[in-house]
Amino acid sequence: MAAPMLSKSFARLPAALIACLLLAGPQAWAQKKDEPFSTAAPHAILVEAESGTILFEKAADQLNPPASLSKLMTLEVVYHALAEGTIKPDEEFVVSENAWRKGGAPARGSAMYAALHSRVAVRDLIRGAVIQSGNDACITLAEGMAGSENNFAELMNKRAKELGLTKSFFSNSTGLHEPNMKVTARELAVLARHIIQTYPDYYRDFGENEFTWNKIRQYNRNPLLRMNLGADGLKTGYTKEAGYGLVGSAVQSGMRLIVVVMGLKSEKERSDEARKLIDWGFRGFESRPLFAEGQAIGEAKVFGGSQGRVPLVAPGMVRLMVPRNVNDKIIARVVYTGPVAAPVAKGQPIGKLKVWRGDNVALEVPLQAGEDVGTGNLPQRAFDAATEMVIGLFRAGAQRL
Repeated sequence: MAAPMLSKSFARLPAALIACLLLAGPQAWAQKKDEPFSTAAPHAILVEAESGTILFEKAADQLNPPASLSKLMTLEVVYHALAEGTIKPDEEFVVSENAWRKGGAPARGSAMYAALHSRVAVRDLIRGAVIQSGNDACITLAEGMAGSENNFAELMNKRAKELGLTKSFFSNSTGLHEPNMKVTARELAVLARHIIQTYPDYYRDFGENEFTWNKIRQYNRNPLLRMNLGADGLKTGYTKEAGYGLVGSAVQSGMRLIVVVMGLKSEKERSDEARKLIDWGFRGFESRPLFAEGQAIGEAKVFGGSQGRVPLVAPGMVRLMVPRNVNDKIIARVVYTGPVAAPVAKGQPIGKLKVWRGDNVALEVPLQAGEDVGTGNLPQRAFDAATEMVIGLFRAGAQRL
């Protein structure tokens, strides 16, 4: 039996969704239609955490040096190891001379000031990395887990790919500048959202105002925590090459926003632009339901199955953040590579729902099969094979024209 000719397909959306997406109303928010929101940040993104809706982006896919923002990847690797049980919170790692000289007091950078050759529990090293942005804490974690920073960087990149961070590359645990270490604002937002949702107990450390170690009291470097915004994390960063950057999160009235700004010129500009984005997001958007949990969003064509199509559903309820009381053109499509070869198992990943607001993708939601589809009988499979052959010949002919 001939294999199906795979191609990118677009499924038709139900009329209910089309009606839901026709948003209309008087202009009544902070920015006028002909005065779009802007930021001085060269690279920025604002995301609503629950739905993943992108409220604003600017050069969010451009690779840039991360500075200490890369510590979020370091921490994710540590959190993942704790969740897997390969390390324990009370396990102690030794502060090596390398960690002390490169990341501790002699380096004159951000440090938790762990003493040379001292043994520090993982839970304390985490707090030193999160609250004090300690380079010595990060290097000690890296060496304790992987033997060296180079080995740990391999873990960082492996884990990054598993999380879908396909563009970013990490070469050390601290964010100290190395030419090949680059990240994007979008992937930092994805990473922050993952940490918040996957490790809620560890995430609480990001909201701590201070941490004392070795009799040295230091305050959290995140300026958003002191702005009465509902902020509870995440991380700041600075190097000469990266400029001033921040990954932050805040919650108001049950809605969480994640902001990333990169490449700014000063601490003040970093704080001002991050706050402006968060204020604008909370003030200007509201949540709209698109699909209930388990509701069919579209259909995918099936090759060689007992039925010709399979309904597609999202893992949970699908919601979209939309501007309050604003006429806004919104387009939605179900995208998948098909036809999908039978048999198809319920819950099998198939495609995604993509929603555009204006020219930008505002939301992407993974879709899966809503039911099982078994293998069809011989006549059904032969008919599907013949159909795909004709379609393939037609496509080949069209491409030659």
